[in-house]
Amino acid sequence: MADITIEDVKKVARLSGLTLTDTECETYREQFAEILGYFDRLKAVDTTGLEPTYQVTGLANVTREDKLIDYGVDQAGLLANVPAAQDKQIKVPRVIE
Repeated sequence: MADITIEDVKKVARLSGLTLTDTECETYREQFAEILGYFDRLKAVDTTGLEPTYQVTGLANVTREDKLIDYGVDQAGLLANVPAAQDKQIKVPRVIE
């Protein structure tokens, strides 16, 4: 099991902006040690010859081919319906200062 000290927990708490009591520090020290212990168990597993797995659900990206659709409106027709246009583009209020 990993050696996690109270000072380690206090450092993580300080970096996280958390204030912990001594009791909480001890609780988290035990939990951190237990979590890191799982990593030690994982390191012991022989994965020789196994392909890396990035996801296990079998989901795949759902995409469609880009197709040009003619809605029967040209650029000038679209720009005629916007509140403001400039240089054949839609003019919008500034959003970044």
